[in-house]
Amino acid sequence: MRALIQRVSEARVTVEGAVLGEIGPGLLVLVCAMQGDTEAQADKLAAKIAKLRIFKDEADRMNLSVRDVSGAALVVSQFTLAAETKGNRPGFSTAAAPDAGKRLYEHFAARLQAEGVPVATGRFGADMKVALVNDGPVTIWLDTEG
Repeated sequence: MRALIQRVSEARVTVEGAVLGEIGPGLLVLVCAMQGDTEAQADKLAAKIAKLRIFKDEADRMNLSVRDVSGAALVVSQFTLAAETKGNRPGFSTAAAPDAGKRLYEHFAARLQAEGVPVATGRFGADMKVALVNDGPVTIWLDTEG
């Protein structure tokens, strides 16, 4: 699985003008299931993100996790993280099929919640609008294959 994580002051996702998920300080997690991904990989990714120390401590060092700062996560499915960009038009053949992608996205969000991180979500497969205030900016790429 792949994830692009952004430390945010706030973030929200809307579909057709309706807010589906909204958080204050925490993480925006854009996540993509790849072909062959399993629940075990989703579990590993959720545990890594819950423990990732990218929030500042009292010495102004990135030394705290989202749990340490009582932050939340907005988890949004984004199959375009699977983009293959050899040509000018990206291909997405390495992304998981929609049914597997949805199952793994939902499993990942549930596992992150089980790790002690309050989770809000978007809607799998929807045309979503994501608004955020990146804090830092801090943006981290994670891949369970890497």
